[in-house]
Amino acid sequence: MSTYSTEQLRALDKRHVWHPFTQMQDWERDDQIVIEKGEGCWLVDTEGRRYLDGVASMWTNVHGHCRAELNEALKVQVDRLEHSTLLGLASEQSILLAARLAEITPPGLDRFFYSDNGSTAMEVAVKMAYQYQAHNGRPERSRFITFRNAYHGDTLGAVSVGGIDIYHATFKPLMFETIQAPSPYCYRCEQGCADPALCGMKCLDALEALIVQHGAFCAGVVIEPLLQGAGGMIVQPPGFLGRVRELCNRYDLLMIADEVATGFGRTGRMFACQHEEVVPDIMAISKGIAAGYLPLAATVATEKVYAAFLGEYAALKTFFHGHTFTGNPLACAVALKSLDLFESDNLLVELQPKIAFMKDRLEQFRTMEHVGDVRQCGMAAGIELVEDKTARRAYPWEHKLGVKVCLEARKHGIFSRPLGNTVVIYPPLAISLAELEFLLDGLQRSIEAVTET
Repeated sequence: MSTYSTEQLRALDKRHVWHPFTQMQDWERDDQIVIEKGEGCWLVDTEGRRYLDGVASMWTNVHGHCRAELNEALKVQVDRLEHSTLLGLASEQSILLAARLAEITPPGLDRFFYSDNGSTAMEVAVKMAYQYQAHNGRPERSRFITFRNAYHGDTLGAVSVGGIDIYHATFKPLMFETIQAPSPYCYRCEQGCADPALCGMKCLDALEALIVQHGAFCAGVVIEPLLQGAGGMIVQPPGFLGRVRELCNRYDLLMIADEVATGFGRTGRMFACQHEEVVPDIMAISKGIAAGYLPLAATVATEKVYAAFLGEYAALKTFFHGHTFTGNPLACAVALKSLDLFESDNLLVELQPKIAFMKDRLEQFRTMEHVGDVRQCGMAAGIELVEDKTARRAYPWEHKLGVKVCLEARKHGIFSRPLGNTVVIYPPLAISLAELEFLLDGLQRSIEAVTET
């Protein structure tokens, strides 16, 4: 327990800490929550108030906070080895984790390049894809086809393959150019289709046209499978992902799947790609990999990609990339125990009634006056709020509707964080049905309180 009072901690925070994705002028005006501990799916502040963790601590938490088995795995490992580099040495825990992950990733994805977080995993993926093409005699293939409303992280390579202007436009002078395909955002269809069920996924026709036009100069297609998370919980139509894989095969492009947010059970399967039996050439994983405990990520490649980097030392085919804490033993030990818990808790099976409950309960939100769309993919959902439901007119940015709803939710014992006008539901996978009902009830009351005044 801290020897500092809540007020002292708040003052120090405002004096020294620059928070991510936060307008600090607003932050410094208010009294902010200071979290002291976690218990299961709950966060507890320095005043003893409890908040259901509605965003799984930035989409990472799987088994709840301070799970005893994970704590013990960390304690055991820290007494053996805290860190040892993978540059010139092998490490027991990273070896065991890679072998274990190879058993559950889509078949053929067997080569694991470790890093620290989702952004770095995608940075690795982009560099790996380009260098693969260069080693195969195609250095002109230096561009990437991406999707609007995509988010792949905050390092410059990851920003370059993103597609959300409010996050990325400021850095355009620093970014490399990409070819952006339409987002499969059915509620606000870029192709003007009024009925997603009848459109035949015209956005895929647009994607193919871009591939025909630019594919000879592209290393690959970058996609968030099933769910564009930070874009507003945009759920792709069934079959979309499989068709993208077919197009990559047809036009000889690498398929790079960003499973940072969707991996490790979030969609109801271990990985989103498995829903449509898709095997990407390169896949980025992070967030849930270490159950929300420690920074860890991996970029996973097929043998075909890996083999392109093999050669004599003087040929300089080495993948010249690495991070100080690559394959950190503490993180890998926790990740291994997390995979044990997936099995012992039968977690993927236990998720199914929760997913079904969420689906039924979310239908009640659709009738609300200012709810324009409700989107769900497994244990992730977004509720898009609109000023005018008939016209699908968004609330002006300055109204901060999503922020207001999430601040209201704190009064109901819920911590949530919006994506613009979209309220996000993304709890720890271990959440109970009773806690899930508490979360959804509180968010509904919060939306009513903010939009109906």
